[in-house]
Amino acid sequence: MRASQSQALAILPTTSATTTTTTTTNVLLVMVLFFYVAHAQPLVPGFFIFGDSVVDAGNNNHLYTLVKANFPPYGRDFVTHSPTGRFCNGKLATDFTAENLGFTTYPPAYLSSEAKGKALSTGVNFASAASGYYDNTAQLYHAISLSQQLEYYKEYQKKLVKVAGKSKAASIISGSIYLISAGSSDFVQNYYINPYLYRAYTQNLYALGARRIGVTSLPPLGCLPAAITLFGLGTNVCVPKLNQDATSFNNKLNTTSQNLQKKLSGLNMVVFDIYQPLFDLVTKPSDHGFVEARKACCGTGTLETSVLCNERSVGTCANATGYVFWDGFHPSEAANKVLADDLLVQGISLIS
Repeated sequence: MRASQSQALAILPTTSATTTTTTTTNVLLVMVLFFYVAHAQPLVPGFFIFGDSVVDAGNNNHLYTLVKANFPPYGRDFVTHSPTGRFCNGKLATDFTAENLGFTTYPPAYLSSEAKGKALSTGVNFASAASGYYDNTAQLYHAISLSQQLEYYKEYQKKLVKVAGKSKAASIISGSIYLISAGSSDFVQNYYINPYLYRAYTQNLYALGARRIGVTSLPPLGCLPAAITLFGLGTNVCVPKLNQDATSFNNKLNTTSQNLQKKLSGLNMVVFDIYQPLFDLVTKPSDHGFVEARKACCGTGTLETSVLCNERSVGTCANATGYVFWDGFHPSEAANKVLADDLLVQGISLIS
C-alpha cells in the first residue's frame, strides 16, 4: 500500500451514531478498493477530465493564450521538477485521484504529444484553463470551451476504436469515470452560472456513453487569496458575498444532479463537494498541517497567477508544503492531496 493510500484511510471522519453504519461501510469499501490498487489493478478502465485551470494538465500549452503555466516556478515540485502546464507547484487533485484509482500514469493532455496510441486507452484530460460552461468565458482568453472539449471527446472516441477495437472501446467508455470541474471562471467573468448549462453538458456526455460522472461544486470563491485582495475591502478574511453565491449555486447543482439521475437510466452521478474541504483548510489550516492560508506561495501571495507568477516574482516561498494555495487562485500540491483524498471517500459509489 502506497503512502497516499494509507493517508486516505486516515482522513475518514469520526461520525455520530446515526452515521456509524454508513462510515463503517465506506471504510470497508475503501479497504477493498485499496486491495485492488495494491495489486496493480486500476479500479476503472479509464479516467476522463473536463474543465478549467484547476484540472488543466497542459492543454493550454498548445494554445495562443496568455493563460498558461508552462514556465517556472510552476511545476517545481512535480515528479519531473519542471513545468507541465499545471497551475500548481506539483500535482493536481486529479493526479492524486488517478493514483488512488490505481493508474500508474496521469491522463495526458489531449493536445499533447503524449495522447496517442495505447496511452489513449486509460483516459485523457481535455481541460483548459479559463474555460467554463459559457462558451464566451473560454473565447475571451482563447481557451478550449467545454463544448469544444466535448467535440474533442467525440474525436477521441474514434481514435480509441482504432487503438483498442470497437468492443474494447465501448467497454472503456461505459466503465470509466468522467470528472467535470468548471464554473469558477464563469463566475469570475459573469457573476452568474445557469445550472441548466451544466445539465445540458452532462446529458450530452451521457449521450456519448458516459455512465459514471462526477462533477465538482464551486469552491469557496471568497476565500481565494486573489478574491480577498480584490474584494475584501482591506480585510484578510473570506469575502462572505462570494461564498454565499457559491453556496447558492452548489445547492442548485445538487438539485439538478438529483433530477438528472432520476431522468437518465443507468447514470451513476456524484457531486463532489470541494467547497467545505477547502473552506476547512482556509479557516482551520493548522488542523490539517498548514501554516498559511491567506497568502499563496507564489510572489506576494495576494494576487499572482499565470504570467504574473513567474521566476522573477518577488517573495515566492521556498517550501510550499505549508501553504494552502500555490498562487492567487489555485491550491498547492499539499492542499490538492487533502482534497483528492476527500474526493475518494465522496466518490465511493462511482467505483464500487
